[in-house]
Amino acid sequence: MAIRQLSPETVNRIAAGEVVERPASVVKELVENAIDAGATQIEIVISGGGLSLIRVTDDGSGMTPDDLVLAVERHATSKLDEEDLFDIRCLGFRGEALPSIGSIARLEIRSRPADANQGAAVTVTRGSKAPVGPAAVNRGTVVEVRDLFSATPARLKFLKSERAEAMAVTDVVRRLAMAHPDIGFTLQTGEKKPAVFARGDRSSAAWLERIGAIMGREFMDDALEVSGAGSGASAPMRVFGFAGLPTLHRQDSTQQFLFVNGRPVKDKLLIGAVRAAYGDLIPRGRSPLLALFLDVAPSDVDVNVHPAKAEVRFRDAGRVRALMVRALSDALATAGHRASAQGGVLTVESFAAGILPSAAMSPPPSSDAAYQWAPPRPAPALSGTGFAEGAQTPFAVFDAPSADARTFAEPAAGETVDKPLGAVRAQVHENYIVAQTRDGLVIVDQHAAHERLVYEKLKAALADGGVARQGLLIPAIVELDDDDAVTLVARSDELTELGLVIESFGEGAVAVREVPALLGETDVEGLVKDLAAELRSDGTARALKDRLDSVASRMACHGSVRSGRRLTVEEMNALLRQMEATPYSGQCNHGRPTYVALKLTDIERLFGRR
Repeated sequence: MAIRQLSPETVNRIAAGEVVERPASVVKELVENAIDAGATQIEIVISGGGLSLIRVTDDGSGMTPDDLVLAVERHATSKLDEEDLFDIRCLGFRGEALPSIGSIARLEIRSRPADANQGAAVTVTRGSKAPVGPAAVNRGTVVEVRDLFSATPARLKFLKSERAEAMAVTDVVRRLAMAHPDIGFTLQTGEKKPAVFARGDRSSAAWLERIGAIMGREFMDDALEVSGAGSGASAPMRVFGFAGLPTLHRQDSTQQFLFVNGRPVKDKLLIGAVRAAYGDLIPRGRSPLLALFLDVAPSDVDVNVHPAKAEVRFRDAGRVRALMVRALSDALATAGHRASAQGGVLTVESFAAGILPSAAMSPPPSSDAAYQWAPPRPAPALSGTGFAEGAQTPFAVFDAPSADARTFAEPAAGETVDKPLGAVRAQVHENYIVAQTRDGLVIVDQHAAHERLVYEKLKAALADGGVARQGLLIPAIVELDDDDAVTLVARSDELTELGLVIESFGEGAVAVREVPALLGETDVEGLVKDLAAELRSDGTARALKDRLDSVASRMACHGSVRSGRRLTVEEMNALLRQMEATPYSGQCNHGRPTYVALKLTDIERLFGRR
């Protein structure tokens, strides 16, 4: 078959297949053009999910009649400086969007510059261009797209429902609105009242207000400001934005918004940096909520990777990743013991709706084992290491109670009530510590809280050169599967750095001679079997040093004060004070909150006092 030149109409339709995937793609291109034109107000109207009508109106710089003639020609643009594809300073730059849209739909553009008395219009109907004529229009540009994909009806079979397409359009507009708080946006999808994002400025408060309008009040209450700077390959780079507390997370990543030079992206490098920064602070398979903006020199990032411009490539990916991880880690460290409002603070609505549904209906338990009243004594002075002297765990024997079933003491000193987590008032169900603060109550999960404290001490010891070990008077013999025993012995040198000294004890068994001192008297057999399972599930030959945090987390779980163990008032108060001094203590090693708080005003509302 002879080779022949394709017609311009066919070429445009092929290009449209790359640029225009769905109605949301059209909205993205048109809104980006409006932003590049310096608009301060942008209105988007769609009908039929964007298939029947897409109208984008802006108050930008506008176009002259001569500009309109070129605007609908392929690869005609005002946004490239001397055709340098590595100095992209605008959202759009290829000059493909308008001719591609016009080749598969009915496109009409009306525009008027600020210094013109009359506007002009041009129409493109499925690739056929009409002459430019006069039009009545305000300063700026109005672009209307009707009957999308009418020239390529086969593409309609691959689209989703009108509602799904409208939701995709909404997502695109939200992302662009989030990146530009100094521009007002109005979106009308025809299903409900318009979504309006009022114009603000580029201050931190205005940015958070815009982000909160999109991500919700819940995120605003738990947002940590992120800021960091570093040197790029050719110029300085900066990251800023807001990240949610670790206890605020979701099953999917739909509430993760990442931007590079104001451009919404879905970049694997940046997503990986977010995962690395949060690390063990969130449960496996969950995603944190955040909105981060990375500013780099245009010469240090290639945005010409894909027609959709959602993927980018960095000149020095290592520096970008390091900056992202460092800035996020620093922000998370400032949270201290804070837990999210969702996981750490009960509202009266959620309380009354059933978080504690039986509290008002069930009589108090009669068993002393289920309820321990503990009017607290002043907490003892704590050593610099926290609960007890040295690196030893604060609770000597985890399986035995350290308090009688019913303990009475003197009232708490006033200053402990003023502490962030308050003063201990009781221990209920032998697992939850109830403390009084100046303006409410705090309920602490003793096992989850202590697990985080032990884990952080293990990590600190590892970073300081190794974990202190405690020898066993009689070595513990643990029977395992042959493969598990061989795996553990092969990693014995690395386990020793974690404070666990093991050696082979015949076929299918290991002998444990030393354990980490922080763990105290722990379940050695259970710990070793869990570590064997942890190494087996990894399924790779990675060195144990590469996954020490996961192994340390497993050890911390075995070395923590157990649920069901009664504690003295001194121990409970010491636990609260150490939580206040330990970063990330608002969530356990699995990402769940370690405490919840109920404000006094909410309690009073429950009883009709407010």
